[in-house]
Amino acid sequence: MTGAARPLSASEVAGTADLAAGAPLKWWLRDSVEMVKRNLRHVRRTPELLLDVTIQPVMFVLLFRYVFGGAIPIQGTTYVNYLMAGIFVQTIVFAAMGTGILLATDLAKGMIDRFRSLPMSQSAVITGRTFTDLLRGMLAIALMALVGLLVGFQPAGSPIGWVAATALLLLFGFAVSWVGVAAGALVRTPEAVQGLMFVAVFPLTFASSAFVPTSTMPSWLRFFAEHQPMTLVINGVRGFILGRPDSGAVIGSAAWSIGLVAVFFPLALVLYRRRTSR
Repeated sequence: MTGAARPLSASEVAGTADLAAGAPLKWWLRDSVEMVKRNLRHVRRTPELLLDVTIQPVMFVLLFRYVFGGAIPIQGTTYVNYLMAGIFVQTIVFAAMGTGILLATDLAKGMIDRFRSLPMSQSAVITGRTFTDLLRGMLAIALMALVGLLVGFQPAGSPIGWVAATALLLLFGFAVSWVGVAAGALVRTPEAVQGLMFVAVFPLTFASSAFVPTSTMPSWLRFFAEHQPMTLVINGVRGFILGRPDSGAVIGSAAWSIGLVAVFFPLALVLYRRRTSR
């Protein structure tokens, strides 16, 4: 690159000063917020990035509610009431998958190299991405709740139960987003990341209690379905929104979420730094 060096902006000067003053946490937080703003501007300019948390889950609700719902009896409640917890969890997981895909896109297009040239916290690039997907997840939850009410969803949970269900959803979505970051840093193309995440998430979604009771499955599949993380999260969310909290599912899903973060957060950072240092 030739020519005079570009002068630092006020925010960059402030970031450099904070680093020199020994304020890495403040620096990282400010840079993460700036990355969230950048990602939201990207979404505003490319609204099709919201298809996975808007149109796609609406299609799933309508499909299962009106095509399969009449053929799947559920004891103690209606099928649409049973269905919605599975839709909520599936949607939040699909939103979290976007973390890895969009990170891989930035890496492939050279955007990360531009970030590396700036006096900013490099880990803020991926934490900003995960925080953005939490916001996308909140939008998805609100939209799916509205669509569910329009097709006959009748939740019996209290406002506190809904807050707890949302917290459980966002915690699991945050955990899965770090799996996505690790995949995005490991695999070279966005298409490969999408394929890898789909292969991992698709069987977990359908071999769970999302759309049918696990009691209807063969014994070998039922054992897997009842102990895998998505079933635990779905059962925990379902209990809260229907007014029948399941403490075992809540504890199990929280443990899975914390465990995923504990494993994939440091792994994602290592893979990202290795990928961007080449």
